[in-house]
Amino acid sequence: MPPCLPNCAERTLWPCLCLPPIYPDRTRRDWTVEALRALPDDGQRYEVVDGELLVSPSPSLVHQDAVGELFVLLRSHARVHGMHCVVAPAEIVYSATRAVQPDILVFPLVNGERPGRLEDVRHLVLAVEVISPSSIRADRYIKRRLYQEEGVEEYWIVEPSMRVVERWRPADEEPEVVAQSLEWRTRQAGEPLVVDLAAYFRRVHGEDGGAG
Repeated sequence: MPPCLPNCAERTLWPCLCLPPIYPDRTRRDWTVEALRALPDDGQRYEVVDGELLVSPSPSLVHQDAVGELFVLLRSHARVHGMHCVVAPAEIVYSATRAVQPDILVFPLVNGERPGRLEDVRHLVLAVEVISPSSIRADRYIKRRLYQEEGVEEYWIVEPSMRVVERWRPADEEPEVVAQSLEWRTRQAGEPLVVDLAAYFRRVHGEDGGAG
């Protein structure tokens, strides 16, 4: 192994702790799900779509609040309508070169029970991504095309800064942009879930007077 850098305070340790980290080569287009397993657990989210490695840094507080507030609404609805709702990290593998982790995913129960493993989930009723400046290309283009090709019934892109939700379905060429009332209807549920987006985004941005 290489020696410590000059004047390294950790020179008594082996291997040297001052060496720069090794980052995965994102220019490669031959990444596989198996190769993902060898990447470090460094707090970043690693996904692969058709050989391209997607890397998401640790999320912001607004991102996490947007995910959390929506998850509470979706989980309550899913539970009473034969579906199950989970949040990332929760990996869905479609093939040897397709593995993604939506911020929120909803899938149907199997014979009235939730699957025992995520590996058994093959169909998503809903995938949600909360977009951020670093994830625009991945969320709006790369993963959106994947979700459409894999038959995800609905894909929502939540934009906290614009306070809108883009809704995509498999055959859509353009999204439905929703700013007021988001109504979600599924084959599993007799009644739709209606989300008041104005109130939702006020909670996300801490404008409702609440404290957590």
